[in-house]
Amino acid sequence: MIIEIRKAGFQNKGAELMLLAIVARLRATYPDAALCMVPSAPHGSQPFRKMMSLGLYPKASLVLAGIEWGNASRLIPAILRRRYGLILDREVDIVIDAAGFAYSDQWGVGPSQELARATKHWRRRGTKVILMPQAFGPFEYPEIRKAIRSAVENADLVMPRDATSYRHLTEVTGERDYIRQYPDFTNLVEGVVPDDFDASRFGVALVPNYRMIDKTSDVSGNSYVAFMKTCAQRLQELDARPFMLVHEGEDDERLAQEISGGAIPVVTEEDSLRLKGILGASRAVVASRFHALVSALSQGVPAVATGWSHKYTELFSDYGIADGVMSVADDADRIDMLMERLVEDESHDRMATQLGTESVRLKQLSQAMWSQVQSVIDSGGAH
Repeated sequence: MIIEIRKAGFQNKGAELMLLAIVARLRATYPDAALCMVPSAPHGSQPFRKMMSLGLYPKASLVLAGIEWGNASRLIPAILRRRYGLILDREVDIVIDAAGFAYSDQWGVGPSQELARATKHWRRRGTKVILMPQAFGPFEYPEIRKAIRSAVENADLVMPRDATSYRHLTEVTGERDYIRQYPDFTNLVEGVVPDDFDASRFGVALVPNYRMIDKTSDVSGNSYVAFMKTCAQRLQELDARPFMLVHEGEDDERLAQEISGGAIPVVTEEDSLRLKGILGASRAVVASRFHALVSALSQGVPAVATGWSHKYTELFSDYGIADGVMSVADDADRIDMLMERLVEDESHDRMATQLGTESVRLKQLSQAMWSQVQSVIDSGGAH
């Protein structure tokens, strides 16, 4: 059996956590399966060397002017393809899509139309398609609604990860028994605390997100740095040992340095499992990166968030702390209240206990999700 993993990868730490979760589970369940991905150019987000480190085979793919040319690789003799581990699209039995958040008006028509074309092609080939738990919508543009409807019709299992995503999706597609809501599945991934992480020095992690600038209105984007500086300053006044934690790439690092202004430490870490370990070892977290928040909450670490889509409010609702999502327009009194709640012993411990209970429940749902995925892989499909 050949399984393709797409959209998860190395482009950001959330995508990498999703990839690691998928690879680990598939290897445990289907040890003889060949797992493949489409590699990028040498300096792209899916470098071949990183794929090789996970034992992933390369899938032949080259899209030019919207046309897939990777199938031309069938002209390469099979003995050479096997020697170098090159997988053709027609050889793939299962496609697992873990986009996280790509199919929405906020990302434009391109991703949704590409998914529609691909799923239609795979349906004709008899390839099963599973869309892992991810955020969907909103879908207001007619072209995107048409594409999403087609993609869902040609998929075998579609899993919105929150109630708002479920509603956005089913408003377009209608209720279907193979559209099933499950939470983000990286909650099952175990983090690794770096040996050199000093919890006595680093207390509350502040995780910035450049998307808060380029995916929000000019008013919100222009207010974001000042808002994060206010949070950091209040945490300093509370002696909470705040530090900036860079969860993604260069844009986030520049943002972290600007917010810090040299007043608080900036911690960078390239390994996604170590990042999760740092978040789990922190006393609390103030973050705008979705998977940084999943990593904190799923480990029982109190957190507050500010975000740029419905996925943040839905995540906090899942953990029973919907009032922990802030707006950059919040006044100083609300910021003070939330920062104090994070670090004051009684409120901190109460929240940590609640998060621990909800984390157990959500991890059980993720286990149930994997059982559902396995049933689709092992059967003729969900519909």
